[in-house]
Amino acid sequence: MDLMVNGSPYSVDVADEMPLLWVVRDVLGLTGTKFGCGIAQCGACTVHLDGAAVRSCQLPVGAVGGRAITTIEGVGKTPAGAKIQKAWLDLEVIQCGYCQPGQIMSASALLAANPQPDDAAIDAAMAGNLCRCGTYVRIREGIKHAAQS
Repeated sequence: MDLMVNGSPYSVDVADEMPLLWVVRDVLGLTGTKFGCGIAQCGACTVHLDGAAVRSCQLPVGAVGGRAITTIEGVGKTPAGAKIQKAWLDLEVIQCGYCQPGQIMSASALLAANPQPDDAAIDAAMAGNLCRCGTYVRIREGIKHAAQS
């Protein structure tokens, strides 16, 4: 199966039903995308599929088709991803960091689709991205900071 990940082509020999998360992490070696809950509820495994935030732990790689996959390793090359990553650093959003790849992926998809999100849009886009350290206030501030840059 042929995949386009972070702008680079890959050919992988895996079963169609293998979750995209394991293809990205175990086959391609891009370990920035994290395994959290395994049931698409925590957001740690979030990647972009043609720019939209999706949970990779429950998405069979066979369902990806020819769509572009972006992981945390590649999102900084996008305008929205670069803004979000800079805002995260500027405001020191990260605490333990485990959930942050998924948080950044969801936030950058939001900013790409809605350059000036209000609180309701942020809440909707970030729903389901859990942070065990409770940095939700700093995450919101980071998104607003990125939108202003």
